[in-house]
Amino acid sequence: MSDTTETSPPPAPPASGRGGKQRDLTSGPIAATLLVFALPTLGSSVLQSLNGSINAVWIGQFLGETALAATTNANIIMFLLVAAVFGFGMAATILIGQQMGRRDIDAVRRVLGTALGLFTVISILTVGVGWIVAPAILRLLATPAEVYPLALAYLRVIFLAMPPGFLSVLLTMALRGTGDSMTPLKFMALGSLVDVGLNPLFIRGWGPIPAMGIEGSGLATLIANSVALIALVAFIYRRDLVIRLRGAELRYLIPARDLLKTIVVKGFPMGLQMLVVSTSALAMIGLVNRHGTSTTAAYGAANQLWTYVQMPAMAVGAAVSAMAAQNIGAGRWDRVDRITRAGLMMNLALTGGLLTVLTLVDRHVLWLFLGQDPASIGIAVRINLIAGWSFILFGVSMVLAATVRANGAVVGPLVILAIAMFPIRFGIAAVFDPRIGADAIWWSFPAGSLASMILTIGYYRFGGWRRVRLVDTPIAEDGAARVRAGSEPTGKQMPVG
Repeated sequence: MSDTTETSPPPAPPASGRGGKQRDLTSGPIAATLLVFALPTLGSSVLQSLNGSINAVWIGQFLGETALAATTNANIIMFLLVAAVFGFGMAATILIGQQMGRRDIDAVRRVLGTALGLFTVISILTVGVGWIVAPAILRLLATPAEVYPLALAYLRVIFLAMPPGFLSVLLTMALRGTGDSMTPLKFMALGSLVDVGLNPLFIRGWGPIPAMGIEGSGLATLIANSVALIALVAFIYRRDLVIRLRGAELRYLIPARDLLKTIVVKGFPMGLQMLVVSTSALAMIGLVNRHGTSTTAAYGAANQLWTYVQMPAMAVGAAVSAMAAQNIGAGRWDRVDRITRAGLMMNLALTGGLLTVLTLVDRHVLWLFLGQDPASIGIAVRINLIAGWSFILFGVSMVLAATVRANGAVVGPLVILAIAMFPIRFGIAAVFDPRIGADAIWWSFPAGSLASMILTIGYYRFGGWRRVRLVDTPIAEDGAARVRAGSEPTGKQMPVG
């Protein structure tokens, strides 16, 4: 596929069902469409981060610095487990986006069914393995002795919350692939409200509810994830959204060999990207832990701020990926570079503005996580001043990589990320830590981000990612006939209502 592929606008998109918010991403003004699509995704990221931050406040204020350090270690492990399945969800989302660009609704549902079947099995296996190896990983991280019991207790409960959380993430990613970014926002809000509301009740206890400490925080997350998943599935069917499966379409839950191969082959490198990030974070937290509990707690608090700094880049990147995938599927290559440029400008404005605000108020915010401990607050302020600005560079890499992945080119971004995270970021931290102390860890962040940005720009401009084909033929060719009698014909508009 090349830049000379057809450039005429595709037909009008199929309806998304009663009350659906599906947006046509293959026509109209690019910047405005991208912004309107990205804002709900950014809102979802805000809610997710607020959820984690408020829960960190409850834990820090009610249970103290040691408990906060425990969740910092536990959250690194949870990210590692999420990474094990994230790549498959990303591959499915890109497939869904390209098939939506082709207006092939039956193919969209085939992709979703295969992804759901695979996701269910993988997520359960991941949780089982994680439960078993959690103690060994905590010891490998050099988790301080006073932190270890709390971290392990928290993980034991959080592992149970992962399957409903994984499935919710897959469904929200699939909805964004179809052009619907509002529905994920609604159900992220529901889950966040339940989680934030239950955390103080279960941590401290109230009335007949016993005080469960740090395990109560994990239980609140389990309940919130389950409530959000059940409500989201009910909404999808009640509104007859594009990704619902009915009747004979339920056979799609048995993974199709062709789709399974594509999702695994393309998803594995994307999952490895998450694993590279998480294993790098594991290695970094191992270095941080060696500087004591105050530094670990400060690093955890700084990470809470960084979640907000990363949100614009991640939200814009998700929007660019969905929009580029649909345009690639529709053959609108004339719009792909313009989408990327709009995403870069949007990311620079949003990330730069947010960094300025957080740098001005960081000390006033950090006390929420660290209480009145001046030592930890001072360390966290220094961490943010040295490393925080590097997320501007991170955002450039995120947007460019999102476009590249939208066409199924996944190996290049993986290699670039691995180089930036290990030889550069971790290498600098490990080599200079004995000489200049913890500052070596903080300075390694801008070094890694700069390397990633330079390499990603080079790959975007000169790499062969535009020649990649995610699928060689329309997905529906070999499998839709199994259920065509019970669903819409391939390429036709789905019924509403």
